[in-house]
Amino acid sequence: MHKKKILEIACFNLGSAIKAASAGADRIEFCANYWEGGITPLQRDILEAREKINVPIHVIIRPRGGDFNYSEAEFEEMENAVHFCKEKKINGVVIGVLTENFEVDLQACQKLVVLARPMSVTFHRAIDHCYQEDKAFEDLISLGVNRVLTSGGKSNAHDGIAEIKRLQHLYGDKIIIMPGGGIRSGNIQQVIHTGSHEFHSSGLTDNSVTVDASEIKKLKKLLSL
Repeated sequence: MHKKKILEIACFNLGSAIKAASAGADRIEFCANYWEGGITPLQRDILEAREKINVPIHVIIRPRGGDFNYSEAEFEEMENAVHFCKEKKINGVVIGVLTENFEVDLQACQKLVVLARPMSVTFHRAIDHCYQEDKAFEDLISLGVNRVLTSGGKSNAHDGIAEIKRLQHLYGDKIIIMPGGGIRSGNIQQVIHTGSHEFHSSGLTDNSVTVDASEIKKLKKLLSL
């Protein structure tokens, strides 16, 4: 029995999210500010996305761009954002907090995971900044995180195929490993060979920050082969 392949599209504005859902995305990772690598969107945009989109929405919980080591005030902002998403029946949140030593911040992440339930919890590409990737995966499994978005420690998922394959082999039965980072219709067939079943793409082409519906349709078609 083959698992259905899931395509998650990162959307950096409401228009993109609506467009991606109607083009066939299985799930939306909803963010703001493409130039900072995605931060938490405005509450009104989250509510409007929930109202207008009928596929699962996972909201990124990230108060700013830059590193993943947050101040107390920033962490409180993250807790408030998780609480808001939970209250408004959002499907999931996407988190990532590291210590100064580039390890998973167990205490902070546990607080967010507990607060988030019963929403789905994804740990984002902060994982690719961890010095000890295996320890990081073991920590996330122990916290009960649902999935990890990773490029295998490389700048993009295509370059990280060998590592993603290794992680999938070691941990794929305990946590969902979702390759992401530079995935497009031109390279997704190689990334499928990692053995993963969920894939993350921004669906962006031509230097635009609005998704390309035809690119999403191509990705979906390739995943269905």
